[in-house]
Amino acid sequence: MDFQAIHDRLVAIDAPGLVRAELPREPNKKEKDPGRSGESYVVVDSARMVDFLLACRDDERLDMKLLVDLSAADPAVDDENFWVLIQLLSIEKKHRLSIKAFLPKDNARMPTATAVHRGAQWHERECAEMYGITFEGHPDPRNILLPDDWVGHPMRKDYEFPTEYHGISCE
Repeated sequence: MDFQAIHDRLVAIDAPGLVRAELPREPNKKEKDPGRSGESYVVVDSARMVDFLLACRDDERLDMKLLVDLSAADPAVDDENFWVLIQLLSIEKKHRLSIKAFLPKDNARMPTATAVHRGAQWHERECAEMYGITFEGHPDPRNILLPDDWVGHPMRKDYEFPTEYHGISCE
């Protein structure tokens, strides 16, 4: 299936949390739209992500049983949202889907995807410590990259790197 066929199927099964599809587009100077390059993706309500992932996994025509990636992005200091980015793959059907969810920076919380895809555990742990996103219900929220006493979340655009850590210069 191509992206349009996948989106049509998601609409047909009334996939929970599906907000819209985003396709690449050319810039439009008249409307002050810078355009967008890259992959097509669907936008999903973060609170409904688990149900959406279940629908993608369990629908026999979609059959997206593999969560390839779950990451986050902080697009700009003045942007009020983080982006949570998920890639699903159907090995059997040979198609993939890119998903984006928006989380407000002042309350960056969403349900964990680990009940649907166990492989999400490590990805969510990394997002938690790098961006400060809380994955509610995560079975093991320990840090995997930073020491337990590290202050802040290094991938946030507003992060100020420390000049020293336990007497060691970071400059």
